Amino acid sequence: MSEKVLGAPLKCREDPAMLRGDARFIADIQLPGMLHMAILRSEYGHAVLKGVDTSAARKLPGVVRIFTAADLAGKVMPLPCIWIPGGAESHFPSHPMGVPGAGPILAVDRVRFIGDSIAAVVAETRAQAHDALAAIRVDYQPLPVVTDAEVALRDGAPQLHPEVPNNLNAYIPYGDKEGTEQAIATAEVVVTQAIHNQRTINSPMEPRGAVGAYDPATGEYTLYASTQSPHDHRLLLALMILGVPFNKVRVVAPNIGGSFGTKGYIYPDMPLVLFIAKELGRPVKWVDTRSGLMRSTVQGRDQKMTATLAGTRDGKITALRCTSYANLGAYPSTIGPGVATAMVGRSITGPYDIPHAFCDIYAVFTNVVPLGAQRGSGRAEATFMLERMVDQYAREIGMDPAEVRRKNMIRPDQLPFDNGLGWRYDSGHYAAALDRVLEMVDYAHLAERKKQARENGRRLGVGIASFVAVCGVGPSPRMAKEGMLGGTWESACVRVHPTGEVSLLIGSKPHGQHHETVFAQILAEELGVDIDKIEVLHSDTQRVPFGQGSYGSRSYSVGGAAVLRAAREIKAKALAAAAHSLKVGVDELAYENGKLFVKREPQKSLTLQEVALGLWYAWDIPAGMEPSLDVTTYYDPPDFNYPYGSHVAVVEVDETTGQVALVRYVACHDVGVMGNALVLEGQFHGAITHGIGQVLHEEARYSPEGQLLSRTLAEYPLPRATQVPNFELDHLVTPTPHTPLGAKGAGELGTIGAAAAIGNAICDALADLGIKHIEMPMTPEKIWRAIRDARAARGSA
Repeated sequence: MSEKVLGAPLKCREDPAMLRGDARFIADIQLPGMLHMAILRSEYGHAVLKGVDTSAARKLPGVVRIFTAADLAGKVMPLPCIWIPGGAESHFPSHPMGVPGAGPILAVDRVRFIGDSIAAVVAETRAQAHDALAAIRVDYQPLPVVTDAEVALRDGAPQLHPEVPNNLNAYIPYGDKEGTEQAIATAEVVVTQAIHNQRTINSPMEPRGAVGAYDPATGEYTLYASTQSPHDHRLLLALMILGVPFNKVRVVAPNIGGSFGTKGYIYPDMPLVLFIAKELGRPVKWVDTRSGLMRSTVQGRDQKMTATLAGTRDGKITALRCTSYANLGAYPSTIGPGVATAMVGRSITGPYDIPHAFCDIYAVFTNVVPLGAQRGSGRAEATFMLERMVDQYAREIGMDPAEVRRKNMIRPDQLPFDNGLGWRYDSGHYAAALDRVLEMVDYAHLAERKKQARENGRRLGVGIASFVAVCGVGPSPRMAKEGMLGGTWESACVRVHPTGEVSLLIGSKPHGQHHETVFAQILAEELGVDIDKIEVLHSDTQRVPFGQGSYGSRSYSVGGAAVLRAAREIKAKALAAAAHSLKVGVDELAYENGKLFVKREPQKSLTLQEVALGLWYAWDIPAGMEPSLDVTTYYDPPDFNYPYGSHVAVVEVDETTGQVALVRYVACHDVGVMGNALVLEGQFHGAITHGIGQVLHEEARYSPEGQLLSRTLAEYPLPRATQVPNFELDHLVTPTPHTPLGAKGAGELGTIGAAAAIGNAICDALADLGIKHIEMPMTPEKIWRAIRDARAARGSA
């Protein structure tokens, strides 16, 4: 194998099965004797449950049994929350094990949001289960509702949990409050803006699903679920929900049709199908609907911010302050409080050297769907705020926004750089990424093109967004300080079979990142093995007993590092075994292309397969060496990694309709050393499109009564292919010292800058009208109204 494999844009081995329709998803799973479950969800945003009458529903054809909270009492514990705001006093619903609670499996005496689970119907068919839902009669006593995080803190606001005074989960300050306030008070220029990073709904192609089975002969539970973290969920189910031995729970995650963060959580349906399968002695299957997903799967963003940026007249930013109200929803999701706090508060300065920065966050419970991660969570919210403020500051002092950014960027010779909020940036050249996108978009001539467009009745706008993002979640000790009740290492096992094939078992769970291709590339490169001889196994806790999963842009940089470590240990053992067989010292051997040979006598050699076979026989192996070529390793990074980038969006705004057309979109990223350029390109395309959806289209809207008004894709528009431009992408490479691959996180990076770049471009197109800011989503109606109001104000002045 002479050509380099790692980094090459190899086509993905997972794709043919997807394209043929042969890939197996949760809805495809069929088990003998399987029953079907449907969940009755609350129709009220907040109410006392006075009674649940299932008598009529139980008599319907095919109905086997209906479960309510009374059936679970003393048998199943509430859901746990495992990421609390670190370093701050926090308040949560209770849990029998003393950990933070995340709400009951089925509502006991009160419902707290529009999708709260009340009852589970189990029937012979899915249709029969759903039909029976309509026959259940629930006696609600409506209670006052609060959907706004800031309002929920006010005196007299409805209280959601008795253990949580004033609905405040936590107040968390980050940075230098006194220094920041002093710098703002003495600054030459100060700009302030309220910014709402609106609540959004993750919309993967596949809704969630779960299938539960129980074997009474062994006492073993098996859960098939669309989960990003099968190993974590195995532990939570065994230890904190079902109260059963860890080795009696198996979790299998089939192919996942997208996630964007939402499938990294424990939901009520998971323990429900396991508990019911044991109760009824038959497997139980549940597959959600699109409207069900919108009412019950964690939602994203929802940070209500007020930001103040201060600086000098010549463009030096001296201070940044931000206060944010994070809307956690009705319950803390599995990791929701951490996502909404540290990932925002520590990220507000981005790639800039800002001497004084402070962010305080109020994490608050309200009567809406619980909050969770969404691609780029925390960092996207912080970046949108920061980049809007930088643009407003640039406009206030009359300086080109690109020049303001360049003037304030952290220089390469300042790295590693402590941002004063808790992140220590590793490597990079932030200004180089900015300069590259400005060159690609021909920024020097855009002002003239904007002028020409105005002369032709068109409004052209240009927006820039520069950012740096904490990724590669780990290290475990640091995450513990951030409030994580768990580890964030990753595992890999490499087995070289005596016939020469190689099995790679990984704890990381793919859901679109093409692990079976990219992780095989690592192994093929390091061991010199034909990539077609490598199988990659994952997503089954019985086959791969330990792992952490995929989240926080960590799969390749952390999981891949575990693979590399295992491969190197395989090489070391193979070299020791070969040296023994060839009667030479280990330092006299070389390893190239899967062959071990004596440097001075290359004809004296063994292949990796021959070494594996010799170890299998174990007739003559070094003293103390164990038979077989089988290694399991774990990798916990010494620190996070920090990819970065710059984006430029060029938009055209139709001032008669408010419609926005994306004319060009240019981006340059640095994700360190790349594993597969083709996979990365796909990740960036999807991630940028995700950001387009938020800035232009998406919003989870609630009525004052807590009713979700965007229950289907008819009320919740997503970007269409015709609305997405051809992306012009480039990259830089500065390896991180924090992983042996030199790789940084990538999967979320495109989303982090997209909304800010496009939002800045739209506001730039309207700047001559005096329009400073438009809240997301920047819909045609909002833009049209902003233009109308600006012209009316000018006419009356």
